[in-house]
Amino acid sequence: MKGIVHRHKLKLELALQVILLGMVVNTAVAQVDTARISASMTSEDAGQWLAYGRDYSEQRFSPLDEINPDNIDQLNLAWFADLAERGGNYETTPVVADGRIFVTAPWSKVYAFDARSGEQLWKYDPMVPGEWAVNLCCGIVNRGVALWDDMVIWGTLDGRLVAVSQETGEKVWEVQATDRSKQLSITGAPRIANGRIFIGEAGSEFHQRGYLAAYDANNGDELWRWWSVPGNPELGFEQPELEFAATTWNGNWWETGGGGTPWDGILYDPETNFVIMGTGNGAPWPAEIRSPGGGDNLFTASIVAVDAETGEYQWHYQATPEDSWDFDNTQQLVTADLMIDGEMKHVVMQAPKNGVFYMIEVATGEVISADLYVPSANWMLGFDDNFRPIINPDANYGAFGDRGFHVVPSAGGAHSWHPMAFSPETGLMYIPTNYGSFPLVAEAGATMGNQLLSINVGKRPQMPAPELEGAGSYLLAWDPVKRESVWQQRQGSSRAGVLATAGNLVFQASGSTFHAFRADNGDAVWSTETISGIVGGAASYEIDGEQYIAVVAGQNGRGGYWAPNHARLLVYKLGGTAVLPEPISYTPPQLNPPANFGTAAVLAEGEQHYNDHCASCHGNNGRVSSLFPDLKYAAALNAPALFSAIVIDGVLQNNGMVSFRDSLTADEAESIRAYVVSLANAAKIAQAPAPAPQPAPQPEEAEIHED
Repeated sequence: MKGIVHRHKLKLELALQVILLGMVVNTAVAQVDTARISASMTSEDAGQWLAYGRDYSEQRFSPLDEINPDNIDQLNLAWFADLAERGGNYETTPVVADGRIFVTAPWSKVYAFDARSGEQLWKYDPMVPGEWAVNLCCGIVNRGVALWDDMVIWGTLDGRLVAVSQETGEKVWEVQATDRSKQLSITGAPRIANGRIFIGEAGSEFHQRGYLAAYDANNGDELWRWWSVPGNPELGFEQPELEFAATTWNGNWWETGGGGTPWDGILYDPETNFVIMGTGNGAPWPAEIRSPGGGDNLFTASIVAVDAETGEYQWHYQATPEDSWDFDNTQQLVTADLMIDGEMKHVVMQAPKNGVFYMIEVATGEVISADLYVPSANWMLGFDDNFRPIINPDANYGAFGDRGFHVVPSAGGAHSWHPMAFSPETGLMYIPTNYGSFPLVAEAGATMGNQLLSINVGKRPQMPAPELEGAGSYLLAWDPVKRESVWQQRQGSSRAGVLATAGNLVFQASGSTFHAFRADNGDAVWSTETISGIVGGAASYEIDGEQYIAVVAGQNGRGGYWAPNHARLLVYKLGGTAVLPEPISYTPPQLNPPANFGTAAVLAEGEQHYNDHCASCHGNNGRVSSLFPDLKYAAALNAPALFSAIVIDGVLQNNGMVSFRDSLTADEAESIRAYVVSLANAAKIAQAPAPAPQPAPQPEEAEIHED
């Protein structure tokens, strides 16, 4: 009974402390700021896309309706702009203001273009060190910028906030927002309101302790910081609520940081002046290892509201207590005014990884509804009367040794970071959805590449994987009021963002095909080939009475690491006449490893070191990341001295391949080479064409051969 009970008990205790301290919680309604972003923008801003989610509601709904199902067959490319960066996916959503369009690229670079013509206006490179790649959980990515006055503001992979002029791209200020001695990074887009920047950070997979902070948009000065999990109790607590949160942990959790990093999913609500955030998973993953003996582990995997002016706690709901399945709550948050049981309510909604769609009253934190939006979930058995999930005892795989567990939905999430969209015209939420399972076997101290998860990726649960009817990736239209699925579109995807428009359209990509579906019934009405894959969200804007759709294609996956870069900003309009160039042809590399070498013990040692230090970037267990080279093809496999120079001496450090001198000896690096060579030779044999079939010998020929 700790889910909602936690919130009310904590609020009572905090209220007493506030009175004793003579403090007054600020709940004043905020005024619309000078950036012109508001819950309902003025008519002159209908053609703008002024923030990551367009406005404070984060609905990703454009009121433009020139493009609709009746004329969408005339939608074509208006212009495109090539983007140069490689090494990561383009996860950005374009932001458009005053005739300029801003997008981010891997390595935290920012481009500005003329939104009418596509002319590049400027480009800013914050010079993130290539060696910082080793500190990243999930890719060399950035999701977008924020605007304030005449500045463009964004975060960098090495934890800085940077502000430049919208017009010229010249730097105005820069500040380090994270401790550079820790494995923390910024990949999400900042949110800005009333001169305050709100940003979190990533790093739970490296046992970092999460926080959300506010900064002065005019100079980058830190204004307040809200920690999502308690630290060492002997050092005191930064916030009153952390003392209570500490009672929900066991063991020495602070030695592993606790996790809970709010790396995305931040929303400012002008009606309450609250900042609402979704917090990350606990670290390490198995709850039994990070908090032996149980405990909810506040405030991991939670939705939390704090005061925008002061950072003071307002309310929370923990969606996944005792999370062991990487079910963070960092997915997009959306506000709307909805009629619920005959009463208009201002609500915040989220469809996080755990498969449950939540609707919560913004002002009070009261849960209105919590419903599965995928067919099933086996990590819980249902909810109690306070909407606290009842955890399935069998799902606590950390307590059962090698038995393991196949969690449903998968650890990748029923909905990952890819933005969803809400249409106030249809009343539907459009969710990139995945329904599947994921194998988990706990082992204290085990790593997945460079991530400290206490998960043994080389083992599989003793039980078979569940058979799931309807498993797969699709776009789901969900009615939050009726609490039911309205349609599914299998041409859609769980791995690309969504845009909804007043033209009764929903735009989403699946790989390198950009689609439009009818918003009311999901019918496919338009598609186009984009050559490179799309994972981020699209935006819509208007210039001179014409509606445009803008999206960035830049998924470094088509053809693998060595394939040509086809990353581009693509902008469409009715009657567009631009044509993409033909894809650049190339010849994929050939496997050319040396002969196998090394004893069985050396190969086993190499496999262990590879999984510990290489797999997170270069893939493992047959899975290869497209963002980094497949080492089976590396020329350095044939040159021991070169391999050592790369791995130990760091000669490719400027390209993101750091030195592992502090982690590996020369002999250990050579064991990795032996292991990769064995993989390369096995792959080469598998690729070899089968011998041409020979005709069966005739009896007399056989007799001759026998002679």
